[in-house]
Amino acid sequence: MRAWLALVAPALIVLALDQAAKSWVRANLALGEVRTPIEPLREVFAITFSQNTGAAFSILPQAGDLFLIIAIAMIVGILIFHRRIAGEQPLARLALGLVLGGTCGNALDRLALGYVVDWFLVRIPNLIANVSNFADHAIVIGIGVLFLLSWRAKPAERSQPEDSSLSQ
Repeated sequence: MRAWLALVAPALIVLALDQAAKSWVRANLALGEVRTPIEPLREVFAITFSQNTGAAFSILPQAGDLFLIIAIAMIVGILIFHRRIAGEQPLARLALGLVLGGTCGNALDRLALGYVVDWFLVRIPNLIANVSNFADHAIVIGIGVLFLLSWRAKPAERSQPEDSSLSQ
């Protein structure tokens, strides 16, 4: 039961924060409107209302239905994979929860609105500008943690050699 709580609690927190922020943005900003909540950070951070029918960086805007199918497959995959995690591993379960919550948040947008609400505008002047949301950040952080956990795993945990006499 604790293992499922370690997955579901962060997922529900991410989903709630994500949907609350998106609801506030839709209610208080016009499409494309930009607000600067912290004036000294005006050049690097702002809040805006953007509708994204595609993937990250608005790639493939016409493929929204495909991304919804991918999100549903990810949700199912996370639930199956979570059951196979051996032992406690709370950090791995937390990371999966972040990915699950973020995936659910963006999938819910696609189902209810036909697009994902993006609002978190980050700019690196003369280099890049990106609009995202809490769900996107949770997914990236969760995948990053899973990658680091996998990378830091002892070689014996990654794979067990069948016969050590073969290497001699």
